[in-house]
Amino acid sequence: MDIQVLIVGAGPAGLMLAIELRRRGVECRLIDSLDAPQHWDRATVVHPRSLELFEALGIADRFMAAGVPQRGARLYSDGEVLGALDFSVSGEPYAYNLGLSEEVTERFLTEYLEGIGGAIERSTRLVDLEAGADSVTATLEHDGGAEETVVAEWLVGCDGYHSRVRELAGIELQGHDIDDPWAVFDVSFGGREDDFETTIVYLEETMVILTPLPGRRFRVYTRPHVAEDDFVADATAVLARYLPDQPLEEIENPTRFHCHAKVADRYRAGRILLAGDAAHVCSPDQGHGMNTGLGDAANLGWKLALVCGGVAAAELLDSYEVERRPVALGVAESGDALEAMGRFDGAEGRAARDRDVRAMLTDPESVHHEAVAEAEMNIDYASSPVVSGDGDGALAAGARLPDLGPVQLPGEEPRRLHELAHRPGHTLLLLAGEGREEELAALLAEAQGLVDGSRLFEAAFALSTGSSPAAPVGRLDPAAAAALGVDRVTVLAIRPDRHLGLRGEGADLAGVRGYAELVLGAAG
Repeated sequence: MDIQVLIVGAGPAGLMLAIELRRRGVECRLIDSLDAPQHWDRATVVHPRSLELFEALGIADRFMAAGVPQRGARLYSDGEVLGALDFSVSGEPYAYNLGLSEEVTERFLTEYLEGIGGAIERSTRLVDLEAGADSVTATLEHDGGAEETVVAEWLVGCDGYHSRVRELAGIELQGHDIDDPWAVFDVSFGGREDDFETTIVYLEETMVILTPLPGRRFRVYTRPHVAEDDFVADATAVLARYLPDQPLEEIENPTRFHCHAKVADRYRAGRILLAGDAAHVCSPDQGHGMNTGLGDAANLGWKLALVCGGVAAAELLDSYEVERRPVALGVAESGDALEAMGRFDGAEGRAARDRDVRAMLTDPESVHHEAVAEAEMNIDYASSPVVSGDGDGALAAGARLPDLGPVQLPGEEPRRLHELAHRPGHTLLLLAGEGREEELAALLAEAQGLVDGSRLFEAAFALSTGSSPAAPVGRLDPAAAAALGVDRVTVLAIRPDRHLGLRGEGADLAGVRGYAELVLGAAG
C-alpha cells in the first residue's frame, strides 16, 4: 500500500480533511490539478460554525483579523425596506458571518497543513481509478504528462462539481440546474461612510446582493436574465435607485457562473468517498457551499482516522453519509426557497412576496430560526446510527455542544465549556449539580482509567455547580448546567466535531463502554 488516504482536490474541503487526518497521524496525499492557488474566488462567507472548527485548530483569530463581520441582512423591494435580520439573535458567541474571500481561507488552511508536515501536490490530476475490496488504485497524471500509479486504502473526492472521482465511481448527482445564471464582481462605493457590515439584498427584477468584504469593499452578486446582458450595467442601474450618491468604483473580477441544486445519491462507494462540492452543490444566495464542505471534512476526518488506525470498523464510515447528506439536502432546499424569493410575477406577485418577507422578518420565532440556520448551528445528528442516549427534553445525543460557560478546572483559569473538547479524540464530561462532588470524583477516577486504555477517548473532566468544589472536580456555571439539562449526574461523550455522541444519566460508565462498542464496531 502506497498511502492510507488519497485526497483529490485541494479546495477548502480537501484541505480541511487533510488537516483532520494528518493531525491524527494518518498518512495522506492531497493532490490538485491547478498549478497554483486561486488568486480570487467568488465565495465570500465564513459561517459561525466554520469559525468554531477553526477555533478548535487554534486559527480562528487569523480569520477574525483578516475578515470583516457581516452582522446582519437588510432586504429591500420597490424602493422600501422590507425588514432586517440581526444574526446575533442566534445567541452564539460568533454572532455574525465573516466576510472573507475563499482564496484567503484556502491560504490559511494551506499554511496550517504545511505547519503539521502536509503539502499540496499541484499540477496533478486523477485520470483513472480501479476500486478493489481492500484498496483503490489511482492513475495520476503530473505536469508534462508523466503518469503515476498510487495504491491507497481510501480515496476521497473533494474535486468539485465536475468531480472526476464521482464520475469514475459511478455516483450520480440528484437535483436540478438553476435556470437563471448568476454573476459577481467586487466594488467600492464612492462617498459611502458607514454600513460596511450588513449584507444588503435588493429584491428587484434584477436581484442584487451586496456582501461586505475587508477594506470597505463589497462583493456584488446579481442575476443577469440573458447571456448577452451587461450585468454590471444592470446591477448599477438597480443600485443607482437606492444609492444615487454612491457611484461604483474600482470594479474588479466581473464573472458569470451557473449554479445547481444537487446532492450525490450516495457519499460512499466501497473505499471511495465524496466531500464538499463533489458531494453537493447549491445556490450561492446563502453562502453555505464552502461551509458545508468544511463540515463534511470535520465529520469524516475523525471517523476515517479511526478506521485507518485499525481502531474502528469500516462500517463507521456509513454514518458519514447518514449524518451529512441530510445537511446538504436541507441547504439545497433552503437555497431554492431564496431563489424563489428573488423572482416575482408582476406587481401583484411582488406585493405577495413582499408581504411574506415582512411577516417573516417581524416574527421573532422565524427570525431566530433564520439566524440559527444562517450560522449553521441547527445541524443535529440525532438519527445517526453512532449516537446513543437522549436528553429527556434537554440537549440530546447528536446535538452540537453549545458554547457555554464559564467552567473552571482546579488550579486553572476559567474557560468556555466547549474548549475542553478542542482535541482530536473524544472528551468525556461528567456533570452534576451541587452536592454531588464525591460521587463525581469517584466516577472521574473510573473514567480516567477508561481513557488511559482507550484510542477513542482522549480526556475526561468532572464539573459540578457547587460554589467551590474540591479537586479533582471543577466548577460548572449553574446557568450552563440548566441549559444542558443537568441536575443529577450526567455523562456526555463529546465527539471531535463537538456533537454529543452519548448522553447518559446516572453515575455509571456502562453507557460509555456501550457507546465505544457502537462507534468502533468489530474492530473495537
